Amino acid sequence: MEGLLLRLSSLDADAENAVRVIGFFDRLIATRASLDTIVSKARALAECPLGVSSSARGLQVGGPIPAHATRRELEDGTVVWLARDGKPLPLDEMVLERFSIAVALSLELSRVPLPALGDPALVELVLSDSAGEAERSRALHLLGLKPTTPLRVLAVRGTPTGLSAALGSLHAVLAPNEIPDQDGEVGISAQVPAINAPAAWAEARTVLRFTSQACPVGHADELGSQIALASLSREHIATLPDVIALDGLDPQLLTVLTALVRTNSNRKAAAAVHRHHSTIPARIAQAEPALGFPIDTPSGRFRLQLALILRHLRDN
Repeated sequence: MEGLLLRLSSLDADAENAVRVIGFFDRLIATRASLDTIVSKARALAECPLGVSSSARGLQVGGPIPAHATRRELEDGTVVWLARDGKPLPLDEMVLERFSIAVALSLELSRVPLPALGDPALVELVLSDSAGEAERSRALHLLGLKPTTPLRVLAVRGTPTGLSAALGSLHAVLAPNEIPDQDGEVGISAQVPAINAPAAWAEARTVLRFTSQACPVGHADELGSQIALASLSREHIATLPDVIALDGLDPQLLTVLTALVRTNSNRKAAAAVHRHHSTIPARIAQAEPALGFPIDTPSGRFRLQLALILRHLRDN
């Protein structure tokens, strides 16, 4: 290889670069790099999107194939592609050629199928941050899903229903169609392509922190920007004056205030805590001096709601 490099370097600088490309992919092949590694390193070399797609294998690495991508098809129908915006570079064809060879050899080495995993193990693989994109797409394929299939991920504290797996103290549920009813508290992610399931699982667990026995189901779509509050540490929340003030209230009074914020109505709050509605103004008057701000104004009601949410997040 070094002799070839010297001869080509004396002829043409582009030829030298071509040999460097060949050597780059030869090293990946020699070290038996995984398909995810090959795609990642080739993308860095090309400095543009690049990937692999095979419907027969249930494989998609690098995302869907862009319409303007340059493609090569392997013998088994697997497509490798490179998508550069603007004018192609002189070495793009060389990169795609050597990339296709490395992919073909990698797929040949990984022809042994995944072990006969049951649905829970496949769900766990789909949600794993440590799994590569190729491994995740194959697991999705075995579950009858495509990498682009829209789905939501549910974090369930209770008994799950549907395509699920136990992960720690929670259950994860994949919901590609309708969201199945669950028994217990549930955090529901926003809808994402199935290949992005790990991020959706993290979001579902965050949403679950906002749920309670009174409001057992939380939706990321409905929380909106409130979900950003979960990024605050529990230690920091515990130092906030409004949260400390809530901690000092009588538990029954705290229950009344929670119902008031949730219903935004004295009568409905009273019904929720089984009290007469005429008692609510007195309870508000009792709470305001301890909190240090009025409750019966729009800004005061918002401040109370925010403090209650933060206190709940500290404890969940």
